[in-house]
Amino acid sequence: MIISDLNIILPEIILSVYAMLALVGAVYTAKDELATTLCWLTSILFAIVAFWISSDSASAQTAFNGMFIDDGFARFAKVVILLSAAAVLGMSVDYMRRRDLMKFEYPILIVLAVVGMMMMVSSGNLMSLYMGLELQSLSLYVVASFRRDSVKSTEAGMKYFVLGALSSGLLLYGASLVYGYTGSTDFATIIQAAGHGGSIGLMIGLVLVIAGLAFKVSAVPFHMWTPDVYEGSPTPVTAFFATAPKVAAMALFARVMHDAFGNAKADWQQVIVLISLLSMFLGAVAAIGQTNIKRLMAYSSIAHMGYALMGLAAGTAYGVEAMLMYMTFYVIMNIGTFAFIMTMEKDGQPVTDIQSLNLLAKTKPGKALAVMVLMVSLAGIPGTIGFFGKLYVLQAAYGAGLLWLAIAGVIASVIGAYYYLRIIYLMWFGSEQDEALDDYSTPMLTAFVSVSAIATVVGIVNFFGLKGAAIAAAAALVQ
Repeated sequence: MIISDLNIILPEIILSVYAMLALVGAVYTAKDELATTLCWLTSILFAIVAFWISSDSASAQTAFNGMFIDDGFARFAKVVILLSAAAVLGMSVDYMRRRDLMKFEYPILIVLAVVGMMMMVSSGNLMSLYMGLELQSLSLYVVASFRRDSVKSTEAGMKYFVLGALSSGLLLYGASLVYGYTGSTDFATIIQAAGHGGSIGLMIGLVLVIAGLAFKVSAVPFHMWTPDVYEGSPTPVTAFFATAPKVAAMALFARVMHDAFGNAKADWQQVIVLISLLSMFLGAVAAIGQTNIKRLMAYSSIAHMGYALMGLAAGTAYGVEAMLMYMTFYVIMNIGTFAFIMTMEKDGQPVTDIQSLNLLAKTKPGKALAVMVLMVSLAGIPGTIGFFGKLYVLQAAYGAGLLWLAIAGVIASVIGAYYYLRIIYLMWFGSEQDEALDDYSTPMLTAFVSVSAIATVVGIVNFFGLKGAAIAAAAALVQ
């Protein structure tokens, strides 16, 4: 029995053992001199494990009495998490090295965070859920404040830690109430209890669990940490925050709603609809006045999580499929965008002021064109995967009888298009400035910006062949 359980969690075991060996090896040998090597090794290992998981076509399996679930839904999410983490690590090497931030702890902390995320998407019990969530969070607290000589980076780490502790408290209190009213922390037992007309106490527990999870996806009104953490963290860390953890948190959200409270859809749907609506509009409106591109991307992520939650709010298999497709497209667009942000320098120092992009097209037309394509896709304009991502979640909402939410999503998308188009306007038609951005890039960053931009357009042909996998993943979750 134990052997079969260990076989099911073998990818997580391999990554955990690798993290421990890398930590001990680096501490007792060359320490930071090994950091670059560890970064590349970790990135390659992520890609290998992702390929391994994607090739696994086994039916749904459980380990440790249902605490760990290995099904098509978990595998889909894990592949996206691993590949996005591999991409971020790969494109962060030069940036971290030039800023004297390349410490051996960096890739190890990323590995531990990824293991936590993999645990999250496979959790079948409130306790395993919390273990994965905290493993991810504790690692992210540290990498957020990795730039020790920066006040903003320290502030980012502290805010994420304090507000993360608050959200964990809400989640634990909610989990305690759920346990108290159902007598179990196992999702399979909770769903049965919720189907028999859940008590008011159980519903309060459900709302508190949703509040704790909403913090992890930076949904309104639990978004307060996002702009400061995005701005204060080193840009590669911000890129990581914007990709893998978002996918993990959304997948966990779907897992809890459908596996644990699937029979109480009428109760949680109202809450998800509300936070989806608020997130879309706050993200769209608040980003308009931003002058810092990392803070702008923070509010952009809040809005995008609102759209992903729209798919979840539908409460259907198609809604989960739409959410998975949306998150995958979101990751592709964000990797390219943050790769570009890493190239923004003036006099050798990183720059995040949007005004510094004035007439970028005059000196770097190729880069400006790629960024324009990414901005158009993020805005959800037709001809890009960003448009089809939004179309999917809007269709899911409409199909579930949430026509008014779909209309609100369209309105929020039109409002949000302004700040993406403003960046395009500045790059092509802005005013002359005394000092242009440095002509800095690396082959790796150039490749990520270019490939992401191309993918946002070419991907509309067959969506990278992901649709079938997303359908199977959704069917595995929503029975």
